[in-house]
Amino acid sequence: MNDALRPGLRLERRVDGCALLVIDVPGEPVNTLSASFADEMSHKLDEIERDESIAAVVLVSGKPEGFVAGADLKLLSTLTTANAARELSRSGQAALDRIAKSRKPFVAAIHGACLGGGLELALACQGRVVTSDERTKLGLPEVQLGLLPGLGGTQRLPRLVGLQTALDLMLTGRQLDARRALRSGLVDEIVARPVLETAAVEHALRLKNGAVPERAPAFSKAALLELALARNPLGRKLVFDRARKETLAKTRGNYPAPIRILEVVEAGLAKGLERGLELESQAFGELVATPESRELIGIFFATNELKKDTGADDPSVRPVPVHKLGVLGAGLMGAGIAYVSTAFAKLPVRLKDRDEASLGKGLAYTRQILDGRVRSRRMSPAERDRLMSEITATKDYSGFQDIELVIEAVFEDLTLKQRVLAEVESAAPSAIFASNTSSLPLSRIAEQAAHPERVVGMHYFSPVEKMPLLEIVVTERTAPWVTATAVAVGKRQGKTVIVVHDGPGFYTSRILGPYLNEAAQLVAEGVPIELVDRALVDFGFPVGPLTLIDEVGIDVASKVGKILHYAFGARMQPPPAVEKLLADERKGRKNQRGFYVYGDDKKKKGKKEVDASVYPLLGVRPDQEPSSVEVAERCALMFVNEAVRCFEEGILRSARDGDIGAVMGLGFPPFRGGPFRYIDAVGVASLTAKLEAFARKCGERFEPSPLLVRMASEGKTFHGPERATPGEARRNSM
Repeated sequence: MNDALRPGLRLERRVDGCALLVIDVPGEPVNTLSASFADEMSHKLDEIERDESIAAVVLVSGKPEGFVAGADLKLLSTLTTANAARELSRSGQAALDRIAKSRKPFVAAIHGACLGGGLELALACQGRVVTSDERTKLGLPEVQLGLLPGLGGTQRLPRLVGLQTALDLMLTGRQLDARRALRSGLVDEIVARPVLETAAVEHALRLKNGAVPERAPAFSKAALLELALARNPLGRKLVFDRARKETLAKTRGNYPAPIRILEVVEAGLAKGLERGLELESQAFGELVATPESRELIGIFFATNELKKDTGADDPSVRPVPVHKLGVLGAGLMGAGIAYVSTAFAKLPVRLKDRDEASLGKGLAYTRQILDGRVRSRRMSPAERDRLMSEITATKDYSGFQDIELVIEAVFEDLTLKQRVLAEVESAAPSAIFASNTSSLPLSRIAEQAAHPERVVGMHYFSPVEKMPLLEIVVTERTAPWVTATAVAVGKRQGKTVIVVHDGPGFYTSRILGPYLNEAAQLVAEGVPIELVDRALVDFGFPVGPLTLIDEVGIDVASKVGKILHYAFGARMQPPPAVEKLLADERKGRKNQRGFYVYGDDKKKKGKKEVDASVYPLLGVRPDQEPSSVEVAERCALMFVNEAVRCFEEGILRSARDGDIGAVMGLGFPPFRGGPFRYIDAVGVASLTAKLEAFARKCGERFEPSPLLVRMASEGKTFHGPERATPGEARRNSM
């Protein structure tokens, strides 16, 4: 075997009879399972079985910060057939099955990431010891890549932690910290990092001497529930029927992996481990070959690439250190920014607002988030109190003199933002000024600045503590080191960061505008509100566009719409329906008057009720019923076409950034890969023809971007070998 292909396993014998099997992939910062893993593991197991001096084995990582982060996804991208992927799964299963059946107990010593194939390796062991470090996470995230665990995880996890816990972990891909893993029964012991190896060795030797790992008492509530629901055919049927119903309600059938997980787990429990493993490898192979998995893995790679992107075109540019942050505005956005800055970026925050009442609300909101983490046992009360002490409040600019970065999150008003910029330049003369504007051109905000090179946009999405994207906006005058600093802080805050060039609406707000306009236009034509929302959810968006307008605020959507209409003309003109709604004092959820009915009697969970009084207000009857596909394409193609215009004009630096921005910021269906991968999948010529057909039927707003027309004639794509380059319109205008 070529040493360069070896996963990096070495055997270290100890005098106490316990051997260490060290996983240390050469030349890589983290361990992943490569194509040669099963082969070398088999060789090591042969050696262990032959050596009678070895009584027990501890699997340990040779990396300082991580166990095994999963399979090498680059390997999966090279698999061209379902059969090849199935055989890869089978060989890995065989190696892990030998560990599970070994007469010499194996214990996994886990610190850091233990995910995917790494956790499946640990599940094959007879014991698992983990560190209490916050970086220790265990999970099976394969579903997020359109896959299922392919090394026995679908079979061993339910048998270890119970059916309901196992399904939750596999269907969501969520990760457990050490404490949650212990409570679930996934691990046997939690220890401090310095004693991990010693504790794992002691645990392995105890198992060799006949000790049995502690499990939930036979008559505990959890054990009785597992007996009733998972260990008899009728109970299992109830669990799986409910899980299928809930899964289809969430995925709308767009993601094949969750259903295959349910099928494989159910079959394994009913027909035995061996049959379950066979079906697991078959399903794994089939899922690897699906377009959904290909697009989801593409998002994963793109996100990892962005982690290495400084945001500056010159690789020599470095960010300046930021030791303290200022936040202007203690509303939900400002309070959310303060939270991620202290909790994740580990930065002290000086929070400013106009009065004590506003500051009190902001601090209360941050405290509410932290209290939630304490209740879920992801944080101790002491850590919560320490983080709250890192946020200090003020009604003036005291304490801003030594701040390196100030983020404003004030009301979306140009005059107000220009005023606070001037105040910051006076109070913190060396600070970077970052505006959280969502639609106003950054160049307008900075036009009177003393130092426009230190003005940058940091557009967060609401709620800040949950939404993963940060859109950094730069003008022609923004200094590269300022961009790099804003990107670095965003990453410290736990965000996926894209950098875009300045313009009305930048990228995300600009492409969202025509999408929401078209949804309102459909209602104005007499298409039922629920039909519009359902069509886009079926297409893959997390919520329908009319629900989103209600959540954002009809007044806010109208204000952004006017900015975009002024900048881009007729194709961005909001339908008159929007103004009619505002004239009727409808602002959406915030005043409980929008497209849907709100109020105390509607707090219970269930289907939202459409406010039927919208239709006579607009002068229409909801009797038009175009196909769901037509409704979805009218809205989605407006979104996609505008994304191409942003690419053509150089607002975007790459199609990759456009895909990630749309998926993580706006909920564009992940299984479609983002607007640019969606175009490539549908075909540029086919999508252009659809736009042209809608233009003839519905109006000029559907005219395809000039770049799309040109690409269709030249046979180019956005991600293929013959790919278009961003900024063609900008270069042609110079």
